[in-house]
Amino acid sequence: MNIVFFSNPDFMGSENAPEFSSMHRFTMILANGMAQRGHEVTLWKPERKYFSIPAPAAVKKWLGYVDQYIVFPATVKKRLKHCPPDTLFVFTDQAQGPWLPLVATRKHVMHCHDFLAQLSAMGKIEQHKTSWTGKQYQYFIRRGYEKGKNFISVSRKTDQVLKELLPHQPASTAVVYNGLDPSYRPFFHGKARRLITKKTGIDFTGGYCLHVGGNQWYKNREGVIEIYTAWRKQTEWTLPLLMIGPSPSRAVQQLVERSPFKQDIHFISNLSDEFVRYAYAGANAFLFPSHAEGFGWPIAEAMASGCPVLTTDLAPMTEVAGGAAFLITPRGPENDDTWATRAAITLHQIICLTTANRKAVIAAAISNVKRFDTTATVDQIEFIYGHITS
Repeated sequence: MNIVFFSNPDFMGSENAPEFSSMHRFTMILANGMAQRGHEVTLWKPERKYFSIPAPAAVKKWLGYVDQYIVFPATVKKRLKHCPPDTLFVFTDQAQGPWLPLVATRKHVMHCHDFLAQLSAMGKIEQHKTSWTGKQYQYFIRRGYEKGKNFISVSRKTDQVLKELLPHQPASTAVVYNGLDPSYRPFFHGKARRLITKKTGIDFTGGYCLHVGGNQWYKNREGVIEIYTAWRKQTEWTLPLLMIGPSPSRAVQQLVERSPFKQDIHFISNLSDEFVRYAYAGANAFLFPSHAEGFGWPIAEAMASGCPVLTTDLAPMTEVAGGAAFLITPRGPENDDTWATRAAITLHQIICLTTANRKAVIAAAISNVKRFDTTATVDQIEFIYGHITS
């Protein structure tokens, strides 16, 4: 097959964001996997041109949009003249919707990860409001991908939302789980803790609770702080909390400042992938009380690393956890006053697991994440690509 992969731009500051890193990794897994299977692979993405012009940040954003939605489409139209008729055009992210109409009459497929920004812009997410300009931008994206005919989603939940958003029945849809990086695996937790302690200069040798994620509303970093604070109030345990990701938002920092245990809450940024793997392996428990996700990669990463997981009883978190995690109810108006306290009880159950029970929990988790095999993922996607081009 001749395959053209559309990739997100690596400017406008997005290269520093966790979601860019994961999307770039996903794109390269697909591109490299198809090239290794003997297919002709080309990568197309917007280049910085107007974005390189010195300007205030607010203006730079709009210059970046010019590169993405005016310059790049013009470049694509020129390139299309030289593409064989059997070329398959692959959009690696639903946010690339505005480019899809360029090849709507040719063989194409779009990978979908999550529609949280879309749902928020449509007023369907109470926890998060979108600005007027944000709503227009998301409508611009939706108007593009609505012209798509073939879609691959990373979870059944994403596939369900996709079908609700599309105004027509697509020619084909499929669900293919992403492949988990095999470097996530159990590691002697004592050594992992010593390595993290040496790297950060903070004493984690006695163990710790862990969260990995950004400040996006759906990651619920505030909830992590609240659960940890409630747990510390309930117990004599003094394990610290390690938060891996960007510096905390104002709302998160305010919660930290109000916590009686703020001296034990640590935010660490810019850890290498290697040390993030050590962090998973050394943690007593992984806290992931997300409001929503497209997939929920950290759940699988923690499980593969031998770390028990606490997460929300919502899809797709339950879809990824596969019955091998400790589940808590999502936060809502009906349980706002008791949510953190009840979740802390579940966290304490994890912390107090006997050696035998902890081994059983870890074994079940490792067995569960065997579903997320990268080679099998690429094989499934190759089969779907072939079906579309046949």
